[in-house]
Amino acid sequence: MVALNFISHHNEELLRERQKTATIRLGDIRDMYPENSVVWVTYGPKYKPKQKLYPAFVDKTLVKRMADLTSDELNHQDPDVHTVEELIRAFETIYEKKIYVEDLVTVIHFSEIVEEK
Repeated sequence: MVALNFISHHNEELLRERQKTATIRLGDIRDMYPENSVVWVTYGPKYKPKQKLYPAFVDKTLVKRMADLTSDELNHQDPDVHTVEELIRAFETIYEKKIYVEDLVTVIHFSEIVEEK
């Protein structure tokens, strides 16, 4: 099974509180996370152990330019990010490189898989 890993503590909190239902990743990575697939949502820094949070269903995967992201997509990525410019600043920190509004991103919408008890 493929993992959808998150490295920031802020994302871990959003995921645990079920406030994050999408992720925006730099580049065209839709082949890694095809629609209707199941992934593990995990948390942990690069090259360190990861913690499984929950299984999730990939509802929708879109590729678009950073400039074309909607406010709804930004909100599902992080309720504290309101503009593409704010997301670009965050991405420049994460990816440690200059990000442009023309850059391609993949928007992955996912929902937790809840097991009946």
